[in-house]
Amino acid sequence: MTNILPSRFKTRVVNIGDVPLGGDHPIRVQSMTNTDTMDTLATVEQAIRMIGAGCEYVRIAVPGEKETENLRNIKAELRKRGYKTPLIADVHFNPRLAEIAAGIVEKVRINPGNYVSRQSAVSSRQSDSEIAKLRNCENSGSTDYDAELEVIRDRIAPLIKICKDHGTAIRIGTNHGSLSERIMSRYGDTPLGMVESSLEFARICASLDFGNLVLAMKASNTRVMIQANRLLVERMKMEMMDYPIHLGVTEAGAGEDGRLKSAIGIGSLLADGIGDTIRVSITEDPEFEIPVAYGILQAVGARITKTEFISCPSCARTLFNIQSALEKIKERTGHLKGLKIAVMGCIVNGPGEMADAHYGYVGAGKGKVMLYKGRELVKKNIDEAVAVEELVQLIKESGDWSSDIGILGY
Repeated sequence: MTNILPSRFKTRVVNIGDVPLGGDHPIRVQSMTNTDTMDTLATVEQAIRMIGAGCEYVRIAVPGEKETENLRNIKAELRKRGYKTPLIADVHFNPRLAEIAAGIVEKVRINPGNYVSRQSAVSSRQSDSEIAKLRNCENSGSTDYDAELEVIRDRIAPLIKICKDHGTAIRIGTNHGSLSERIMSRYGDTPLGMVESSLEFARICASLDFGNLVLAMKASNTRVMIQANRLLVERMKMEMMDYPIHLGVTEAGAGEDGRLKSAIGIGSLLADGIGDTIRVSITEDPEFEIPVAYGILQAVGARITKTEFISCPSCARTLFNIQSALEKIKERTGHLKGLKIAVMGCIVNGPGEMADAHYGYVGAGKGKVMLYKGRELVKKNIDEAVAVEELVQLIKESGDWSSDIGILGY
């Protein structure tokens, strides 16, 4: 059968410590600490919990210079304890902090909206030449994009040099709602503005012979986030760019709301073949974001990390206790990474709808079950009381059984 699903957008490989991103590598899962970055032990302990849950990159916010410098202590303590997970510094407001962080951690996240602002020219410690260029822009009617791009290039050049010297990657993290005045004046607070904000930085980095970049289009509105990322890919294809893409619905909320928004935003794009790393942003401890992320990846078939169960809701044709059977099957086989097991109520739709499952447990009549291996019926009219164990035995006989249980099933 022809595969009608979109193939994954082919991106370059960006090396982030010992965990490469993009290309044919798995879609990576990351999260961000919410401890006080000056509290070294609390941050380290939380990072370890995140790593234990399956986090592949640990991001840490650095609101000031002292927090940025303390990344050295955090990294040293993690390495002392045997954890080599790459660290990412999240620099949101002060671009100068990125230069410090780039010499410490494996990746820095910068917000392009903070790299040029006429109103903050002096307070952000721009050089005299930068201020002069900005003043010229103001005097010419605030429309001289070329002059402003020169300012951005001058400001980012030192960071690029440090990143080259240390092998540090950069994420250009564009957020809906925090675009610069220059972008807002031309594009408004729109997906197109978000894309142009990132791409002009990518072009500057390319002009400085730096391509160790990751791009991100984030918004709390799932429709804006989806549209921005689809547009980003279109524009990258037009300009022959292939940077890896970080996906996330920012400020998604907590509980079911946060999970649903993340699943819709991230999942829709993954189904399009877009995305190389994801972060689920929910208002809970970060280690609880990781299972949600892996669940989204599993649901769209982007990264299989646990057993997948297909089951029907049951109806009057179901003549055995399907809910109880499903729970028993999950308990016995939930650790079998990569297997797809179907639990279906009857033979009317069951065999057809579970056609891509590795194993099938299908109702055959009152209290009776049939077992399938792929599309082949291998055992008929098994009594419901022993059918689960018969399924386990079939999996073992077929060579698909494992006794290994990974961290949180991943």
